[in-house]
Amino acid sequence: MFEEGSPTRPRGVALVTGSAKRIGREIALRLARDGFDLAIHTARSREQALDTAAEVAALGVAAEVFEADLADETQCGELFPRILQRYGRVDAIVNNASAFDYDNVASLSYARLTAHMNVNVGAALVLSRQLHEHLATAGGRRGVVVNMLDQRLWNPNPDYLSYALSKGALELLTRVLALDLAPTLRVVGVAPGLTTGSDLIDDRHLSAMASHALTRQLPTMQEVAATVSFAVSNQAFTGSTLMVDAGFHLNSMRRDFPFL
Repeated sequence: MFEEGSPTRPRGVALVTGSAKRIGREIALRLARDGFDLAIHTARSREQALDTAAEVAALGVAAEVFEADLADETQCGELFPRILQRYGRVDAIVNNASAFDYDNVASLSYARLTAHMNVNVGAALVLSRQLHEHLATAGGRRGVVVNMLDQRLWNPNPDYLSYALSKGALELLTRVLALDLAPTLRVVGVAPGLTTGSDLIDDRHLSAMASHALTRQLPTMQEVAATVSFAVSNQAFTGSTLMVDAGFHLNSMRRDFPFL
């Protein structure tokens, strides 16, 4: 556990799944700057998660790493109680962890679709339900769940089909949970577009993609994190999704970014 002091007025405790690296890490850092103590979750990237926790703690809040494979229903179900045992409370969950493997119409299988659904939808449902149950007995406190979606839901293409189907289900779940768990929980979506490179997208490709954005620049991970911060703090925002994609959801794309 990392702890270097607490803000004068702590906001509570936030769990960010998949927060060892990339966007999840930036979200954790932003919520730490907002005054939240952090539960840093990882399935397999323990060393990176420890580095993120140290960075979070350096901002003056508490941070601890929790490992769990969200594809395993038992491990997923045990994650929230472990965080409660450590901190005594949870106020916000950002469902950021995501399965993201390639398939398309020709190659989609039941097994791969199920694997994506378990991590990308099932885990979000389990954790949201547990947060609601916790807050319902917490003397009137209210909380928020932020589900990380994807601009492709408004700009579909056939690549990464199981992933896209699972994110579509998560978007519907966002609206269903916002209705069913109100007023104890607000449930909202944040849908990023392409922000950074990968094994399939180098710097040259990123620059080319930026030239097609309506803003002529790609969103940054820090801008995505700032949007999550807004979603967590705005008490009037629930049941809908903010897109942080430089307008790509308005551009029809026949293929996903790496294949354009």
